[in-house]
Amino acid sequence: MKHLEARLSIALIMIHSLFLINNAGDLFLEKHWKSVISRSVCDYFFEAREKAVEPDNVPPVIRTPHHYLINIYREKIFFVSVIQTEVPPLFVIEFLHRVAETFQDYFGECSETTIKDNMVIVYELLEEMLDNGFPLATESNILKELIRPPTILRTMVNTITGSSNVGETLPTGQLSTIPWRRAGVKYTNNEAYFDVVEEIDAILDKSGTTVFAEIQGVIDACVKLSGMPDLTLSFMNPRLLDDVSFHPCVRYKRWESERVISFIPPDGNFQLMSYHISAQNLVAIPVYVKQNINFFETGSSGRLDITVGPKQTMGKTVECLVVTVHMPKVVLSANLNATQGTYNYDPVTKILVWDIGKLNPQKLPNLKGSLSLQSGAPKPEENPSLNIDLKIQQLAISGLKVNRLDMYGEKYKPFKGVKYVTKAGKFQVRT
Repeated sequence: MKHLEARLSIALIMIHSLFLINNAGDLFLEKHWKSVISRSVCDYFFEAREKAVEPDNVPPVIRTPHHYLINIYREKIFFVSVIQTEVPPLFVIEFLHRVAETFQDYFGECSETTIKDNMVIVYELLEEMLDNGFPLATESNILKELIRPPTILRTMVNTITGSSNVGETLPTGQLSTIPWRRAGVKYTNNEAYFDVVEEIDAILDKSGTTVFAEIQGVIDACVKLSGMPDLTLSFMNPRLLDDVSFHPCVRYKRWESERVISFIPPDGNFQLMSYHISAQNLVAIPVYVKQNINFFETGSSGRLDITVGPKQTMGKTVECLVVTVHMPKVVLSANLNATQGTYNYDPVTKILVWDIGKLNPQKLPNLKGSLSLQSGAPKPEENPSLNIDLKIQQLAISGLKVNRLDMYGEKYKPFKGVKYVTKAGKFQVRT
């Protein structure tokens, strides 16, 4: 990801339009940088969305007779860009993620409601981030000098005076060799906090054997330091990280030679790096699932029995545990009993959700009972799979650990902290 801005400029010269579409299929924002492209181009996207069972399964690149539609799905919103010529799709995808992260940074969340509430600032940001098809300013620090983030007082003043949030001077970072950091930063309390967030993508078969497992990790940073600090972050076990992607501030040659992250940080929140661990022997599976789902040939009924327990949690507690089952269309209702948490079966979407909460190793949660099927309908050919969602605080499931953070170039002593979180990504158990 080094020199991303320069490479993005080469690759993205032909982004024509951007459409934002919610989960219900409503197109609630469009922005055109060149000629206006009709909304009807999104019909190809809607077709692909209909074929995909889950929003995450929509193909990221959709080919149409005259355009390419490249999209991402973030916070229940599809960001759909329209391209007229062939470009490397990953550059476009990276830019779309930058747009979503900028909205998150400005408004506190990237949701349909907040985007609609701040429509003027959204259009101002999009105008600065992409100029006639070229990426112009995608760093949060530069954008905040160009377009001031909204506050209640500023919104009231702008309403009364008719002024805007657009800054009057060119950002200082735009003219320096460190474009991601503005000059003259000062704080009363100097602090640097890092969040190591890992997501497990896994597929387990009926016996509990791991068919596929990998970890997608990111290190998010919140750095509020005065002056121009030069930071070095080291790990206890950096050899775990063999597939990495860095923020442009990281000195990549130093990483290659010493396996330490050396950087002058942006001011505020940013993603320092992302990484991918695909060696299955390094991926610990935090929970096991015992399940038995049967549909009977006669009697239009079935049985369900699911138990979840901790496996490799390194002594940490599994929280926010949710089991989701996409039932066959012939299942009309579910009469179940949960020893922990609550369950809900939606007869329209055919989705069973069991919200367990915190996993108690002493008393394993169990959900069992009967299923009512459509009378006269044939028995379902396949049993449904289970999707698991969970969170484990203060644990990076890969075993990654930060060793220390050193600061050079400034004399004060900052507050420092590291937090670890493990979540479930696409975690599936086959039945």
